[in-house]
Amino acid sequence: MKDNSRQLEFMEIDLSEEPETAAVPVPDRSTIVQSAHDTMQHRGGILSSEKRFVEEAKQWVEMEGDVSPWVPFMSYWPTYGVMNEAQRKWYMFWRKEVRQGRYPDTDLSYLFVHIYELINGIGWQNPQDGYDQLKQLWVNYRERLPQLNIYMQEWMVDYVLVHQMEMSLSEVMDLSGGYLPAEMLDRKLQRILQDNVSDISLNMLQRYYDYDITLSKFYRDGGKEVMEQYIPRVMALVDSYLERTRLVGLLPECDPNDERTVERILFRKAVYDDSIYGRSVSFRYMPIGEQAEIVQMVTRIYRCTENKLRELLGFRGRLRGQTLEPELANLIERYLDKTYAIEQAESVEQPMIRIDSEKLASLQQESEYVRLALTIEAEHPSEVKDEEDNNANVTSNPFDVLEARNEITPTEGSMESEPSAVENATGVSAESIGLQWDVGAEADLDEEWLLFAQELSPQQVQTIHVLLGASPDMELMRLAEQYGTMPTLLLDEINDVAMETIGDLLIDGDRIVPDYIDVFEHVKR
Repeated sequence: MKDNSRQLEFMEIDLSEEPETAAVPVPDRSTIVQSAHDTMQHRGGILSSEKRFVEEAKQWVEMEGDVSPWVPFMSYWPTYGVMNEAQRKWYMFWRKEVRQGRYPDTDLSYLFVHIYELINGIGWQNPQDGYDQLKQLWVNYRERLPQLNIYMQEWMVDYVLVHQMEMSLSEVMDLSGGYLPAEMLDRKLQRILQDNVSDISLNMLQRYYDYDITLSKFYRDGGKEVMEQYIPRVMALVDSYLERTRLVGLLPECDPNDERTVERILFRKAVYDDSIYGRSVSFRYMPIGEQAEIVQMVTRIYRCTENKLRELLGFRGRLRGQTLEPELANLIERYLDKTYAIEQAESVEQPMIRIDSEKLASLQQESEYVRLALTIEAEHPSEVKDEEDNNANVTSNPFDVLEARNEITPTEGSMESEPSAVENATGVSAESIGLQWDVGAEADLDEEWLLFAQELSPQQVQTIHVLLGASPDMELMRLAEQYGTMPTLLLDEINDVAMETIGDLLIDGDRIVPDYIDVFEHVKR
């Protein structure tokens, strides 16, 4: 009889080793998106998934859901079609809350569906409204859902481009912590350097430094806020100075042939119907970030500014390495010395002064009595006698004299003819005081100097005349006392006007800068 039985053999398995299929990688979201896009394109009369989404969004744009329980929702390609009924109810309720300014916790996929609506033009009447809604979603959910930043910083740029809202790029950059695509940053910086350098920001310049400024202890320990305040002003100062002295500002002369054209694909990884705004947008830009000259200049200006602010703030240690040329370094240091001192003085809380009006009136009356008494005692007795003979109502009693004089006090309307403090001190009215040059000299002056002269107040004009005099120190002190201020403040105010008009400090210490003394050689007295 044949034995058909088979002997069983066992295999030993080492459980300490993980099988090769233990870790299954999650596919990249962009791969899923592209696959869905490729398989759902027009086939006869069938809509693509993007067009179907837009059609459904138009139908449900006004729908408002009732209060519903939150239901988890996670999808690589989130649309209405992949939601179940409970998820759809929660989404409609959540969207109503968001539109009313409330932002309850939710899943990222719900958020994406609403963002897709907005970037496809659904749910807003004008582009600014759509931008504001996208911004509020980003601001209110970025901390709870950090993954949102990766997508929103790109989609917001695309939204700004297709709706020609480039003024909003600075805000997008601030929201993203200083990020903009390199070509967009170059384009924006070029426009700022050409139009208004003071619009520049610390965030914008981070790409153009040749080292990471955020690693500095000074930056982390409060220096960031100070640099944000002063860097734009210093950059504007240097640009104006270079423009005036070397005819070329911070932005070097650019050859149009060096410009590049870039084509940017719109709303990558989003459910977006490219028949609405197009598949891409193209623009030209100058690759400023690749120019070593401007990178070195911007870095050196930053280092010089930081070192001076370290000194002013009492921060130990200085940055070493490549330094700015002495002429520009001296300009920056002088400006920061003056500006920082003024702003620190203004920031000191002034004591509250309370004036008792009744006591003040009483003191004024007593002072007037004393003054009249002294005046009468100083008069010649014969003059007093003549006055008594001519006017029996006026006596030598100071109180009677005061009452008599009060009867002929000028009316309120006549008070307008009383001389001002400036007129009392100088013999001319405040309206007639102005900085003027002789006719021949004035014709040779640049427009910026004429503008400077127009912006000066009477007391600032007097201050300049004092500085041009033989003994300015004592005269400056007297002038300051006359106006109830300090000599330093008078000089700083003139420098403020000079910075806004001629783009440089006019006074160094307590003297006019030697480079500009010739300008005032023919000033009329």
